[in-house]
Amino acid sequence: MRLSRFFLPVLKETPSEAQIASHRLMLRAGMIRQEAAGIYAWLPLGFRVLKKIEQIVREEQDRAGAVEMLMPTLQLADLWRESGRYDGYGEEMLRIVDRHEREMLYGPTNEEMITEIFRAYSKSYKDLPKILYHIQWKFRDERRPRFGVMRGREFLMKDAYSFDTDEESARKAYNRMFVAYLNTFARLGLKAVPMRADTGPIGGDLSHEFIILADTGESEVFCDSALVDMGAPGLDVDFNGDLQPLVDKRTALYAATDEMHEPERFTSEVPADRQLSARGIEVGHIFYFGTKYSEAMNAKVAHPDGQERPVYMGSYGVGVSRLMGGIIEAHHDEAGCIWPESVAPFGVGIINLKAGDDEADAACEKAYLALEAAGKEPLLDDTADRGGAKFARMDLIGLPYQLIIGPRGLKEGKAEVKIRATGERHELSLEDAIARLCEGAFS
Repeated sequence: MRLSRFFLPVLKETPSEAQIASHRLMLRAGMIRQEAAGIYAWLPLGFRVLKKIEQIVREEQDRAGAVEMLMPTLQLADLWRESGRYDGYGEEMLRIVDRHEREMLYGPTNEEMITEIFRAYSKSYKDLPKILYHIQWKFRDERRPRFGVMRGREFLMKDAYSFDTDEESARKAYNRMFVAYLNTFARLGLKAVPMRADTGPIGGDLSHEFIILADTGESEVFCDSALVDMGAPGLDVDFNGDLQPLVDKRTALYAATDEMHEPERFTSEVPADRQLSARGIEVGHIFYFGTKYSEAMNAKVAHPDGQERPVYMGSYGVGVSRLMGGIIEAHHDEAGCIWPESVAPFGVGIINLKAGDDEADAACEKAYLALEAAGKEPLLDDTADRGGAKFARMDLIGLPYQLIIGPRGLKEGKAEVKIRATGERHELSLEDAIARLCEGAFS
């Protein structure tokens, strides 16, 4: 992409309403624009990152055996009355009446709808197990939306739902999602700690939040610091095998959100030098709730003995749009964002220090075409702005690598590569710089 053709409305000043780094940087870097309280338009740069996060989430759900579908944003109120949640959910639910006086709502979650879909088609134990998911916009009418996409009213969410014949099988599905989440967050460049959590309005008796530690986190969390240092299971994990040891290895160590924290247990179980108290950002939440919805909504299947019994269910959410804010909170400096390569909006920023100079233009074009052919998604700054403005803008948007080309360097047969995360600079011949960037030699 050539910057002269791209839509990148960066701001020089920090908006007064932005209180945390991710909100400030997303506004300044032209990733989002607020249209109403807690509701944002996703501008081209931010949208590119959002789609990359979404794709990684999708790939890890597919790897774990989940099947993608898509449900609508609007739901019938009667479905929620079946489950008993319509009146109890609270003011966060946006209730709507259409022209035919039908009561509807903008879905904050989809347990009722997916249960209704499942019961319409699945009648036998032979149809199980199943994990179905979608990635869809949700709406929760937060009383005080704040922190940009971290606590917005409209947000993009991946929610999956498992259906099993018994509790043992349902807990295996829970383990699949537990492990898939660890791998997902690792691919996004995050260290997410699974913590025992309150089940809240979803219900059930087993729940874990996946928390990334950040000073701007909304809640206090407590854990054994060994969990923070523990790596993800890895992409070679066998989801058809026994995942319980992987789950037990992590759940055996103390980790709890504020609502579930037990101070005496924390101090007695965790060595003093590993007792970690910090602020945390929730980026994922999984629940096992058994037959809560299937009993209320009559979602049953026939078992081998001919008897119909309610299915056992769980639900598993990832805040896709929220993750974008979380990644920035974990990866930024005073100059701007520092995107992990897996989700960067562009792979390499090419800075033409003198657009309009024949030699500089030709060298930048050569680099651009080579990097594009190598799948590195280059962004060529071919604008007439001064060099300082180009450097500041490229640091702000946080691309992993910058290739800096100007007439002076070209006369010496050189170009410069800057690694955004470390600030390291490498002076190389233009050919070597292009070749190494194409090969991923700086990764």
